[in-house]
Amino acid sequence: MSPTPRDTGLDLVVVGAGPAGTALAHRGAVAGLSVALVDPQPHRPWSQTFGAFVDELPDWLPRSCRASTSDTVVVYTPVRRALPRPYTVLDNAALRDALGLAGVRIVTGTAADFRADGVRTDTGTVLSGRVVVDATGARRRSREHRGAAAGALPRQRAYGVIGRLDGPAETVLMDWRPASPGAPAPPTFGYRVPLGRGRFLVEETFLAGTPPTVELLAQRWAQRGTPAGWVRGDDAESGTAERVEVVDFPLVTGGPAPWREDGQPLAFGAAGGLMHPATGYSIAASLGCADTVVDAVVRRADPRAALWPRRARAVAALREAGLAALTGLEPDRLTAFFDAFFSLGADDQRAYLSSRDDLGGVLRAMRATFGALDWSMRRRIAAGAGAALMEQIRRSPR
Repeated sequence: MSPTPRDTGLDLVVVGAGPAGTALAHRGAVAGLSVALVDPQPHRPWSQTFGAFVDELPDWLPRSCRASTSDTVVVYTPVRRALPRPYTVLDNAALRDALGLAGVRIVTGTAADFRADGVRTDTGTVLSGRVVVDATGARRRSREHRGAAAGALPRQRAYGVIGRLDGPAETVLMDWRPASPGAPAPPTFGYRVPLGRGRFLVEETFLAGTPPTVELLAQRWAQRGTPAGWVRGDDAESGTAERVEVVDFPLVTGGPAPWREDGQPLAFGAAGGLMHPATGYSIAASLGCADTVVDAVVRRADPRAALWPRRARAVAALREAGLAALTGLEPDRLTAFFDAFFSLGADDQRAYLSSRDDLGGVLRAMRATFGALDWSMRRRIAAGAGAALMEQIRRSPR
């Protein structure tokens, strides 16, 4: 790719201005790199709800980015279990402000020609850089790798409504109790979190697999009910404005593992394997890994190798295999699995849910959960995980 003179010499070209790409561009500029950020709508608002455990967030992120923080979160499996691990929902406007782009060249356009050494946009702008990063999200990557088969990838889908709640209520990460007596498959769970300033999100979520329709999720949402005192609508003055949140995304991209894509742009964020396949979360990992990539670029080292050391690759492969093992489990067995997982100690839970390279901790958590299940579930999960590992081997480049 032949750059124009004014585009020569960039250290870092980031494609995609979601939180992951913006964080990477921001941290690159802070480190003194020459950075360009490419997106068709680089200043569009981020409408998603971004949650994370507080201990997952990088130290450089200001506390002002937290819209709400809950000291304890609750899961129902269906037994009520309180997890004394602070959880936060981020304030998207404050997050964007914290990820300031001073010193970043912002290019409005779509990456029409996208290579490891540069980008050509649909408007004809050409950018060359030592490192080019794909931070365009899991949706585009899944379409790119699987084409028509992308719809067969395991997906997470949710329907939620934001309302107002004047009093306190539990922060519930997973409520596996039936939405109504005798609720049929597929299984869905409730998610209820404060958003700050009296706002509260009540959501019904399908974890993974071939999801039900949004209409069915809305029906389950209505059947499950809302916390006492919750009023539908998020308008601070009248309390009547309604905001519905629908999320729908693949939990894996279906292509080669991101550490095997030599010669391609570095995939980052949800596009690059940083989404946790058991939760659908990627924001904390993306924020936390931005400095890993930037440090490698500063040192002129391989950012892909820095982002994916051997233990991180093993952890990612095990988690993807674990996702495949859960897909298709009957509702009662899926609930039993999460009951076994959330009965683990806090360190084991943290290792599986949050660590990127604690291979020993992830194996310990998986082994303990597996050992707490009955023999029929062990056989099902072992078969599913084994098939998933073989599929990972099959699709890896030779």
